[in-house]
Amino acid sequence: MNQQIIKKIKKMQEDMVAAQQEIESTSFYASSGGVVDVEVKGTKELVRVNISEDFTVESKEDLEILGDMIVAACNQAYKEIEKTIQEKMSQYQDLLSGFGGLF
Repeated sequence: MNQQIIKKIKKMQEDMVAAQQEIESTSFYASSGGVVDVEVKGTKELVRVNISEDFTVESKEDLEILGDMIVAACNQAYKEIEKTIQEKMSQYQDLLSGFGGLF
């Protein structure tokens, strides 16, 4: 490999690491039913769950519904993280595949 290609690969690796770090430090927010709001870091670490003060528990079913809404909001945030990873990292995957199996 010539020096020019090595420099391009090194720059691409640095850009990939920076993109990954940006995703990991980003907070993703999701909501379910207007009752549950969650904050999840790009590392998929759950940071915060907020339940609306208007939500009242009157039965066991209400607790089950609340649990389902928490799960739904978390899953929504995780899908958003995956979408962001795919969007930001796919350009590097395309570039790497262009090197014909070197990586």
